[in-house]
Amino acid sequence: MIGRRHSLLAGSLLVLAGMLAEPRPAAAQVSSFLDNLFGRKEQPAPEPAPQAAPPAAKPKPAPKPQAAKERDGKEKDGKEKAAEKPGSEKTGSAKAGAKASEKPAEAKVAAVGAPTAAAATFADADPATILAQANGYFNGMTTLTGTFVQIGADGRRIGGKLTVAKPGRLRFDYDEPSPLQVVADGTSVAVRDRKLSTQDLYFIAQTPLKFLLREKIDLARDLSVTDVSNDPGGVRISLEDRSTLGGTSKIQLFFDAEMRTLSQWRITDPQGYLTTVQLANLQRGKTVDAAMFFINYGRSEDRAMQQQIQQQH
Repeated sequence: MIGRRHSLLAGSLLVLAGMLAEPRPAAAQVSSFLDNLFGRKEQPAPEPAPQAAPPAAKPKPAPKPQAAKERDGKEKDGKEKAAEKPGSEKTGSAKAGAKASEKPAEAKVAAVGAPTAAAATFADADPATILAQANGYFNGMTTLTGTFVQIGADGRRIGGKLTVAKPGRLRFDYDEPSPLQVVADGTSVAVRDRKLSTQDLYFIAQTPLKFLLREKIDLARDLSVTDVSNDPGGVRISLEDRSTLGGTSKIQLFFDAEMRTLSQWRITDPQGYLTTVQLANLQRGKTVDAAMFFINYGRSEDRAMQQQIQQQH
């Protein structure tokens, strides 16, 4: 039996809090995610961890006495003269090998040290160019699948699977022991408890995940861009969403240096509590089953559709 509860206010999460009253770390993390979506928190944010002290500098070796320097120089000159004697096959092959290895060694250093053209472009790109690239990333995406690790305001972590099918459909499947799923069908967001067979419903417009759910998005138009910067190893775009319930949510999107993939996002709710979602194994354009995003609203046609889905799976 699936319960149906429509919610317009963040206070409706009291029902969910009742479900999560049992002190389970995984469930607490799901609650943290939902609080960021709908603007409610119960736990204070942790203090930032102290930075590790820089490693101590290695002591410089003591200088050699002058006599030792002269002795080393004579030994070195003797070895070099012996290596230069003609008729030695070993010496000739060693020289040839050294010459052959000079160019590959230089090429290897150049390949490792030189940035790629795309990375150099975005390192020096203006904010408008970076935003255009980010818009192209999201607007060129039809589906997105992968895994995630969610880090809540209390520092605890929980993993799971993420599936997105634009427009408007999203699913978070949390790993055990959490019994919860978060499913969006384009109109509503359902928070399901698989163990209790219940669900709570919210309007999708209440969530700050517009960058994932809209068919077409313009970050500068649909949200407020507060900063665009190049962090070590990637690009960070800072945004504000003033349309979420409870006040303004702050969003940070992190891309790799070439802006080929979204690596994580961070959402700070109106009360100042931060949740980070780290992404991995992302695939765009993969075919996904539309039945994954079905929500039963309790209508007769919904019940019939649910039975049909269960028979097929």
